[in-house]
Amino acid sequence: MSQEPLKPEERIILAVDFAEFEEAEGWVKRFKGKIHTYKVGPILYLKHGKEVLSRFSELGADLFLDLKFHDIPSTVEKTVRQLADLNIKMFTLHALGGFDMMKRVSDSVAEKADKMSKQKPLTLAVTVLTSHDESTLNEIGINNSTKDEVLKLADVAEKTGIDGLVCSGQELEFVTKEFGDRFKLVIPGIRPASKTHDQKRVMTPKEAISRGADYLVIGRAITEAENPERVVEEIISQLSPTG
Repeated sequence: MSQEPLKPEERIILAVDFAEFEEAEGWVKRFKGKIHTYKVGPILYLKHGKEVLSRFSELGADLFLDLKFHDIPSTVEKTVRQLADLNIKMFTLHALGGFDMMKRVSDSVAEKADKMSKQKPLTLAVTVLTSHDESTLNEIGINNSTKDEVLKLADVAEKTGIDGLVCSGQELEFVTKEFGDRFKLVIPGIRPASKTHDQKRVMTPKEAISRGADYLVIGRAITEAENPERVVEEIISQLSPTG
C-alpha cells in the first residue's frame, strides 16, 4: 500500500539553530500548525540537551535531531539506541562512518523501536555537506567529484538499510536516477530567494521538490526574514499542486 504524498507543510523542516532555548521555543510556538518538523542541531542541543526535545514534543513538534553521529560503530550504536526514548522523528549520521557503523545503527534502531512498539525514527546518512565543493573535498584527501562521492556513499548506505540521505539539491537528479525512491531525501541549502550564506550548493524549494526531494531544511531564509510568516506562506504556496 503506497503512502499518502506529503503535504507542503509536512515537507518543511525549520532549523532552529539558536543557543538560547527561549528563542528556539519561540519559533516552534510561532509556527505551530504551519510547520510540523523542527531541526535541533548541536548549537541548541549541547546547551539544553534532552530538555529542548521534551519541550518541543510537548508543543506538538516533530523532531529532527541533526548531530551527525560519526564514531566507531559500537559507540554510535549505543548512542542511537537512546533515541527511541526521545520521540525523535529522524536523525543524522555521517555516511563516511562506513558500512559497519551504518549497518549497526540501522539494525539497532529498528530492534529497539520494535521492542518498545514505537515508530522507528528515520535514519539519515549525510553524504557531502553543502559547505563542500570539489576543491574543499580535495583539501581533505577526497579526489572524487562531488557527484561520484555522493553516489559512492549512497551506495554504501543503501546496502545497510539506512532510510534516507541528506544531500544537496544539486545531487537530487542523479541520486533519484540511480536509486529511484529507495531513500527519503532531506535537502539542506534551500533558499527561497537569492541569499546563499555559507552554503555553496543551494536550490529553491520548488526546484528541490520537482527533482525528488521529500523534506526541505530551511533556517535563516525564514528566521532572518523581515516577514517570516510571509516567507513560509510563499513556500507552502509554491509546493502546493497548483503552485
